[in-house]
Amino acid sequence: MKKILCAVLGGFVLLSANTSFAKSDAALLKEAEKNVVTIAQAKKLSDESGVTIKGKITKHISGDDFELKDTTGTIVIDVDDDLWKPMQLKVGDKVRVVGEVDTHRIKPTDIDVIHIERTK
Repeated sequence: MKKILCAVLGGFVLLSANTSFAKSDAALLKEAEKNVVTIAQAKKLSDESGVTIKGKITKHISGDDFELKDTTGTIVIDVDDDLWKPMQLKVGDKVRVVGEVDTHRIKPTDIDVIHIERTK
């Protein structure tokens, strides 16, 4: 019985330890403040890096996905609808994006947006 209890408790400890690896929004914002990069540079960064990127929206792909372009290339940004709908984000808007690099095995790197604002 003790072995079963230890195994169950050990499993809970491992599960809770895995959730502690994700960075908080506050930590990402602090990192992104120091990490102002181009799209080409962002594509080379490691997963979960906080970044700030400026560019122009060139396409609304679908749902929360938009294409962002700067002088170095393009990248898909994932902007939750509670961020993009109130500001009526559209193609042609120049924006400053604060977010997290999201690398994938199969699809290209994109940015999960935490904060977005229009620029001039």
